[in-house]
Amino acid sequence: MAEDAARTHRDWMKILEETIRPGAQQHGGRVVKSTGDGVLAEFATAREAVAWARTMQDVLQKREGGLGAAHDPIVARISIHIDEVFTTADDIYGPGVNIAARLQEHAEPGGIVMSQAVFDLVRDGLGRQTRDLGLLYLRNIPDPIGAHALDPIDRPLVRQFRREATLPSIAVLPLQNLGDDPTETYFADGIVEDITVSLASLHELMVIARGSSLALGRQQTDLRTIGRSLGVRYVMTGNVRRSAKRVRVAAQLHDAESGVSLWGDTAEGPPDDLFEMQDHIVARVVSGIAPHVRSAELKRALRKRPENFTAYDYTLQALDCLLSLEKNTFFRARDHLERAMAEDANFAMPVAWAARWRSLLIGQSWSADPRADTEAAAELAARAIALDGQNAMALATYGHVRSFLFHEYDVALGYFDRALSACPNSALAWFLSSGTLSYVGRGEQAVQHAEQALRLSPFDQSLFSFYMFLGMAHYSNGNYEEAVKAGRRSLSERPAYTSNLRILSAALAALGHQDEAIDIGRRLLTLEPTFNLDEYERTRLPFRDPALRSVYLEHLRKAGLPP
Repeated sequence: MAEDAARTHRDWMKILEETIRPGAQQHGGRVVKSTGDGVLAEFATAREAVAWARTMQDVLQKREGGLGAAHDPIVARISIHIDEVFTTADDIYGPGVNIAARLQEHAEPGGIVMSQAVFDLVRDGLGRQTRDLGLLYLRNIPDPIGAHALDPIDRPLVRQFRREATLPSIAVLPLQNLGDDPTETYFADGIVEDITVSLASLHELMVIARGSSLALGRQQTDLRTIGRSLGVRYVMTGNVRRSAKRVRVAAQLHDAESGVSLWGDTAEGPPDDLFEMQDHIVARVVSGIAPHVRSAELKRALRKRPENFTAYDYTLQALDCLLSLEKNTFFRARDHLERAMAEDANFAMPVAWAARWRSLLIGQSWSADPRADTEAAAELAARAIALDGQNAMALATYGHVRSFLFHEYDVALGYFDRALSACPNSALAWFLSSGTLSYVGRGEQAVQHAEQALRLSPFDQSLFSFYMFLGMAHYSNGNYEEAVKAGRRSLSERPAYTSNLRILSAALAALGHQDEAIDIGRRLLTLEPTFNLDEYERTRLPFRDPALRSVYLEHLRKAGLPP
């Protein structure tokens, strides 16, 4: 309409009079009224409504497709709901009409959306698979509506406005003070402030400022209303109870669109040192919220059509593939990351993960050109920092790349310091820094960093890496029994993680568990048939200390790995 109003109006009137109105009559229905750029129609049965909708979409697609590339097509979205209505000569009314109108917003161009009530009546005659949209919360409709989409087989070419990469948004509401002293609300507000700042520093959530959350949260209790008012997908609520002997904080994460609780936890301790207690509570809450938001967002992304993905959606799908460590799936992660970077060239998160992807590619011996992938990893990590100099993920990834791939340990440690300063709650920064500390012989500190990562994110998708780095830290510290315990836990998480198999086999050999060490060595060779100690020492052996390098190589020999 904006480009050629006269032609568009003429074409639409022709479609309305020659296709839509007579088509409705042929299926026993009628067009009740035109709404300018749409119509409201009613039919005697759900099957006739669906048959009409499918016919309309087929006719429109053939008609518009024949106009040629010079014309933007007129494309319809159709939604269908079944309900009782109030009828007049020129209109129909009722809640069902409003539901049908709101459902239309969820249809694809050229597609059909039907409510669950309609789908249950017509599913046997559809002839092809629909897409389950789950429960939809529609504007001004109090209860969620189940819906299914019948997408077009050949999508019409509709020009799309470019979407910005949108991070998931969250509001941290004030904690309810359940204690006897109303003046202690300050303690609860302090916890909210720290949680808000900590979540914001992760750089993977858009966090609403504390002032807005506090003001609105104290006025309203309906989470969906709060979510709409603040424009957020997620809301954190909770309460704090403080007595002479204990401080107890309960927190819950909710989907603001559905009101469903996604996660909940409690933390408690003695009130002797309130600052230490507050830090403990904040770390526990942040470590629970971040992975559950990530998981919910991945499920949300997988329900979308690919043309609706944002850069963030592509990145989440990449992580799901990357962290599986299954070779075929792992290479799909690169495609998702490249799409994410193409979708939003200024978004640092997929760039940093693309660098991490190449680091794992080399570590797993899956790289066809390790030198080129090493350079690419460094370039990507540096680009991520240029895009966001306070992004702990980018800083830590760059540090690990410089350490693991270039053996520039002191440079790496400087970047890890920057990462942990930017975000003290970044589990990835803690466990990657543990690796470099192990490489330079600071085993005790390496153990502390790996354990801190586990405390911060005990349900992380990368637990196999957490435990591998913990095992390496114990190994470099000479505590072989603890190294074996951590290695076995990593093995149970990802049996194909070759970095762990090397450390675990060496630790077993160090303890004199020869048979088990050789068995783990065989597993490594099954996954990496060309592995030999000479090439490994020249290219990938990470330890800087000569004595530790020598001991490690000897233990790998005892595990039966070839020279």
